[in-house]
Amino acid sequence: MAVSGGGNNRTRGFQDAVSYAVGHRIRVEVLAVLHEREASAIELARSLGQPLSTITHHVGELLRAGSIRIARSEKVRSVNQHYYRVAGGTFISDEEMEAISEEDRQEISMMVLQALTAEALAAFWNGKLTSDPRVCLLWSWFNVDGRGREEIADEQARSWERICAIRDASDTRRAESGEEVVSVLVSALGFERCRTGPGPPCGVDEQSS
Repeated sequence: MAVSGGGNNRTRGFQDAVSYAVGHRIRVEVLAVLHEREASAIELARSLGQPLSTITHHVGELLRAGSIRIARSEKVRSVNQHYYRVAGGTFISDEEMEAISEEDRQEISMMVLQALTAEALAAFWNGKLTSDPRVCLLWSWFNVDGRGREEIADEQARSWERICAIRDASDTRRAESGEEVVSVLVSALGFERCRTGPGPPCGVDEQSS
């Protein structure tokens, strides 16, 4: 399973585009804003408290790398003002993922990794990973057989469905109570490692909070 992105004409390969997009704090902050809404360079500059020339430079680089796209353009005093966005998330099943091309899979992987890394770094820099008493930071790697790999993937799919159900129930309650929203990022990664070791190093299974 995966969450899809969207294509664009890019000057960088998929792998380089991800590294470049999250390699500068301003680009990370731009991506975090564009995950929420479309925005022009002027609006991004105001939101991030940065000079327009600086934002324009980084937006242009992200656009050329294929990390963002132009959502729409409006005439403002005879000048085209562009509004930018990142690709939206669409759930793709295992069957749909298997049916698409290798390039499309790379595109999806790029957008998911870019979004997750940008959001995590922005939250870290703004103290959200240390101020939230219910923060969850879990990771490990496991050596399993073929059946174990399938069972882990199935468990992650069930967990994601449950989380979506919790979101829906929360939306219903907030519609009645008017309670202020809490914006929480939830992620799930499950993939084959690029190498195989004898087992996780001592303590890796306990990397959580």
